[in-house]
Amino acid sequence: MTKARMSRYLMASKGNTRKAVTLYRKNLQLTQELFTIIGCFEIVLRNSIDRVCVDEFGEDWLKNSVATNGIFDNQKCRITKNNINKSISKLPIYNHNKLIAELGFGFWRYMFAQNQFNATNRILLKVFPSKPTSTPTLQYNNIYIFKELAKLNKLRNRMAHHEPICFEPGKPIKNTTYVRHHYNLILQLFQWMQINVFTLLLGLDHINKIM
Repeated sequence: MTKARMSRYLMASKGNTRKAVTLYRKNLQLTQELFTIIGCFEIVLRNSIDRVCVDEFGEDWLKNSVATNGIFDNQKCRITKNNINKSISKLPIYNHNKLIAELGFGFWRYMFAQNQFNATNRILLKVFPSKPTSTPTLQYNNIYIFKELAKLNKLRNRMAHHEPICFEPGKPIKNTTYVRHHYNLILQLFQWMQINVFTLLLGLDHINKIM
C-alpha cells in the first residue's frame, strides 16, 4: 500500500504500523458487509419501482418510455432516456429484467427527481407505502426521498472507490457514526417499503458486530 493510502490509518493508530494495518483490514471488512446491505437495498428498490411502473405503464414500460412520445422522450428527461438507450445497446438480447439489472443505483435514484417523477405520473411514492405523513414543516415527498437516496448513492460510490468509511469525515479519527447513520437510513427505508428486514438480511447482516 502507498504511504498516502496508509497515512490516515497510521495517524489514527498514533504511528503504530501493526494497528494501522489491522484498522485498514477492518475497514475493508466493514466495507464488504455494508456493500452487501446496500446491494440488497438497490435490488429491492429497483424491483419495487418496476412493479409500480409495470402496473401503470405495462410490462415493457422502460423500453417504451424512450420510444417516440414515450414518457421520457422529452428534453427534461434527456439523460434518463440516454441511459436507458445505452443500457439496451449493451444487452446481447433484449430482456426487460436484464435491462432493469443493467441500470445502476444512480438511475433509480433519479426516478425520484422532479422531472422523472412527473413523467411517471407522480406514482413512485407508492414504493414507500409506510413512509410518515408529511407535515407543514417536513414534506416526505419525492424530493425528500431523492435526497435520502443520494446519501446512499454517495456512500456506495465511496466504497466502490476504496475510500475509508471508518473515520470521522475528513479526520484521522476512528469513528463509525458515519456508517451507523447510513445503515440506519437503509433500515428506515426498508421499513417504509414494508420489507421484512430480518428475513431479507438473514445471515448477511453483521454490521453492528463489526462496528
